[in-house]
Amino acid sequence: MSTTAALDVDRIRQILATHGKLPVAVDAVADDDDLYDAGLTSHASVNVMIALEDEFDVEFPDELLQKATFASITAIADALSTLEQ
Repeated sequence: MSTTAALDVDRIRQILATHGKLPVAVDAVADDDDLYDAGLTSHASVNVMIALEDEFDVEFPDELLQKATFASITAIADALSTLEQ
């Protein structure tokens, strides 16, 4: 993982900790763990999406507005990497 990707994952984790309302510590969630299985709700995922858009100065297009985009930290990082190009 590149330094930039590692920094992005740290920023994603901070956003999840603040906006994800997970019942478990974000540090206990692996990058590939299913965030919905960890307790992420649909409502919280919208809050996470808005916070990600603000933090990374991007806008998620309609085709990325699906559950799979926010299913894991890796999925979020992958989506963001396509938007930042």
